[in-house]
Amino acid sequence: MNVKLFITVVITALLVIIGLMFGLPRYTVWQQEMAGKARLAEATQSRQILIEQARAEKDAAVLQAEAIKIMGEAAQKYPEYRKQEFIGAFGEALKAGKINQIIYVPTEANIPILEASKRPE
Repeated sequence: MNVKLFITVVITALLVIIGLMFGLPRYTVWQQEMAGKARLAEATQSRQILIEQARAEKDAAVLQAEAIKIMGEAAQKYPEYRKQEFIGAFGEALKAGKINQIIYVPTEANIPILEASKRPE
């Protein structure tokens, strides 16, 4: 009975060794192939993300250029537009508490009057 058990163990060991001799190299190649596919998929995905970001930035730049053009045309057609923009920005700054002091500068035809004292008549 011992001889049969010994022969069975030896045959099983040989089969395992032969299986590993043929199986391990193929497994290593398969594993490297899968790792390569994973790296390729990651690189492709990263490239797609960069492309989409570039498209979004381009679209934003185009829209911003259009907005600037529209604002420029409005400023040319309606001179009071800039005054309204200034007043709106000034009001927001006052509400936010960014302006501590207001200094009034008297002007004449939008030119500051440097001498505010009485003129001799």
